[in-house]
Amino acid sequence: MSNSNKRRPVAEINVVPYIDVMLVLLIIFMITAPLLQQGVEIDLPQANANPLPPEQNEPVVLSVNSKGEYFLNIGDNKDKPLDEKTLVHRVAAIVKYKPQTPVLVRGDHAVDYGSVTNAMVLLQQAGVDKVGLMTESDEK
Repeated sequence: MSNSNKRRPVAEINVVPYIDVMLVLLIIFMITAPLLQQGVEIDLPQANANPLPPEQNEPVVLSVNSKGEYFLNIGDNKDKPLDEKTLVHRVAAIVKYKPQTPVLVRGDHAVDYGSVTNAMVLLQQAGVDKVGLMTESDEK
């Protein structure tokens, strides 16, 4: 037998199906990314404040809408209002699991000041030491 009669295996990878899958995934993510804007519609007050430095942990955001209802950005049914007891239990569990998690309050500018103060008292009952207040920048 001579060397010219031997067949050598050809090592090729066909990448066309992978490119097709990547394009489909890209289209899916481009469509779903704008839909991931979650949370409750809150009209934040405007203030000239410096933004916070980026955190390692995703913050827990307690939203208070114009009716004085409470919403958390974590857990199931983020668009359903929470009662005070459930709110305290959920935040306490997060603070116990990750003590360095930042906690922010988003209060609608039309909400009663007492509702935002009550939200901060509930967070204190849950074991939160520091609470940040979210505002919207004046620059639009």
